[in-house]
Amino acid sequence: MRPSDELVFAPLGGAGEIGMNLAIYGFGDEQRRQWIAVDFGVAFADDALPGIDLIMPDIRYLVEERRNLLGLVLTHAHEDHFGALLDLWPRLKLPVYATPFTAALIEAKREGEPGAPEIPLNIVPLSGRFTLGPFDIELVSMAHSIPESNGLIIRTPAGAVLHTGDWKIDPTPVLGAPTDEAKLRALGNEGCLALIGDSTNAFREGRSPSEADVAKCLAELIRGAPARVAVTTFASNVARMRAVAQAAAACEREVVLVGRAMERIAQVARETGYLDGIQDFRSVEVYGHLPPDKVLALCTGSQGEPRATHLVHVSGHPRVSELTDIIGWVRPQILIPVHGEALHMAEHAELARRSGVGKVVLCRDGELVRLAPADPGKIDEVPAGRLYKDGSLIVSAEERTVADRRRLGFAGIVSVALAVSERGDLVSDPQVRLIGIPEADALGHRIEEIAYDAAIEAFESMPRGRRRDPDAVVEAIRNAVRAALSAAWGKKPTCHVHVLEV
Repeated sequence: MRPSDELVFAPLGGAGEIGMNLAIYGFGDEQRRQWIAVDFGVAFADDALPGIDLIMPDIRYLVEERRNLLGLVLTHAHEDHFGALLDLWPRLKLPVYATPFTAALIEAKREGEPGAPEIPLNIVPLSGRFTLGPFDIELVSMAHSIPESNGLIIRTPAGAVLHTGDWKIDPTPVLGAPTDEAKLRALGNEGCLALIGDSTNAFREGRSPSEADVAKCLAELIRGAPARVAVTTFASNVARMRAVAQAAAACEREVVLVGRAMERIAQVARETGYLDGIQDFRSVEVYGHLPPDKVLALCTGSQGEPRATHLVHVSGHPRVSELTDIIGWVRPQILIPVHGEALHMAEHAELARRSGVGKVVLCRDGELVRLAPADPGKIDEVPAGRLYKDGSLIVSAEERTVADRRRLGFAGIVSVALAVSERGDLVSDPQVRLIGIPEADALGHRIEEIAYDAAIEAFESMPRGRRRDPDAVVEAIRNAVRAALSAAWGKKPTCHVHVLEV
């Protein structure tokens, strides 16, 4: 390690929000730094982003550093950790490393999306270890709500970092191995420079219940149901899928899958051995033809009712006692909270301080943090932001597209079309069209007529010479119509004016 070498970390997504996880680690001096990326996730858009399907991290910095980018390591196959891969990988074309289940799910997803790129995948076995330049990367099995969730031990000449990924402590998981406490304790004995950790449940006291507890409760509920049963869960929760199938089989019920994502996950889970011994699932078409007490519908799109009276869902993220445990196991010199909104991360930071961690660093997307040597802290910023998936296009959040849609959604649009002669006279009556605007004001006056009258008055008040200037006509009528509708309605809609010269 040269005196000028540094180990640095920056979140490009997932620090300050839930979802869109992307972290980068760099080693070397400022001029010759090599990088690895961890995860490539999305967040899901809501009504505040009309027309937008997904939100992705802006990867322009990775594009700039592409020659120094050694690879992308995926911790697991939840959308908020790998969902941007198919859309953004062509901009980087970097090596991708994933465990068998994650790799199989990427391939199944690719086959279901026309035009998706073929991505060469490097398959890493569970608990595997591999090297990318100065980074020695070892997988740590972590219990979570999907098979093969992994933490990463990232060893470098400057020290070892634990990137937890998504995890919890579940001593009795329905599927897969529990969180590898022995390997984490061994890391603590070896020496852990920094822990970069999941903050999702930092406000919740105690421990997350076990998936086995949910399986037991579901079995009791299904056994006592007199007719048809429907169970909702995120499709990726294969442990839940397996538990429901076993409970259904015990009651001699057929399981019908509802939802394309559910069908895809079930296929991959069978291919990778996670549904061995489970009866074949039936297609949704047979649901109505089976006796009510002999069928169960397994549906995607939800993960349990938060106010249910029964234990039908548990979180896949650690609560306070689990966060305290992992700090005690690995004894990091530095802790950086990620995977959460600002309040989650601040609470995680305070917990770390109470647990005796000497250095706690709070950062947000785009802030570059030096981990070693010398004191940890923010030393620079790198470009970061958001991309939107808008139909089949990936657009920058900085474009006006969404802002314009919000404006249209708030106040609608009025369109005025008029034909003007060479002398500056109206050839015919203007045509007015309203979209997303009420029909009448509070006094019952038709808003279309208010807009029409405002357009006529504005045009006729212009000097004849100005009427022959289309740009001047557009500006005068737009201002008059918006002012008139604001007086009648209290809102100023977008106004488009079209002038035809004849």
